[in-house]
Amino acid sequence: MSTSFFGGGFDDMAPRAVSFPPGATEDTPMFVISVAAELSGLHAQTLRTYDRMGLVSPGRTPGGGRRYSLRDISLLREVQRLSQEEGVNLAGIKRIIELEQQVAQLRAQVAELHEQLAAAHAAAEQAAAMVHASYRRDLVPFRRPETALVVWRPERRRRWRR
Repeated sequence: MSTSFFGGGFDDMAPRAVSFPPGATEDTPMFVISVAAELSGLHAQTLRTYDRMGLVSPGRTPGGGRRYSLRDISLLREVQRLSQEEGVNLAGIKRIIELEQQVAQLRAQVAELHEQLAAAHAAAEQAAAMVHASYRRDLVPFRRPETALVVWRPERRRRWRR
């Protein structure tokens, strides 16, 4: 059974189904440079230039040939869009890509920390549930003292003049 993703060159603008082996993901390098160029709507030499600049770094075969993944092709399209439609220069595009990767890493860290926090809460609840019932009677909830301020004024004694 194969998985299909939609991709299309900019020549015909019609989406085409791309099939690849089971178990492959969007990060699996599988397209040679000519196919990647067609799918991204760019010239193969442009892809080589972007690789040299570090904008899009495809996987490599043992022989050194470039292999582009679906994520690489999506990134190539985004580079072209930023360059052509937004007028961003290549140095700016490289910085944007770096920052987006940094944000993705930070989001992954936040998700991992949320999982760790949930596990810690679950462990704390489990530990509290294991406390013997007789000990629970000894535990009293702590109530914070009120913050109202009461001023004591002694009663004034009237002095009688005689």
